[in-house]
Amino acid sequence: MTLQEQMRKGTTTVIILNLLVDSERPMYGYEIIKELEIRSRGYFQFKEGLIYPRLHEMERRGLLRAEWRGQEGSRRRKFYSLTDRGRRQLEKDLQDWQSFAEHVNLLLGVEAAS
Repeated sequence: MTLQEQMRKGTTTVIILNLLVDSERPMYGYEIIKELEIRSRGYFQFKEGLIYPRLHEMERRGLLRAEWRGQEGSRRRKFYSLTDRGRRQLEKDLQDWQSFAEHVNLLLGVEAAS
């Protein structure tokens, strides 16, 4: 697994939580995948095998709520939205990410400490 793949996999939860906060509306899985690729300007390719299991895990952990939408006999989609617990987790994860990135950058000599 490349370093890029490891970093993407390790940040998928916070990225999804942040996307749902930014979008201010529930989104379905494939829509989430495409929006993440657009926001990364194609740098990241998010595969269904990474995103769907993560969405299900986040739902089990109470970070997301899911709701099936669509008419019987037609395409039904599972829409995801943040719970209060998900919002709190995002706040914590963003703080942790900022601290982590700052200290890795210090170790790499990329930027000075603030």
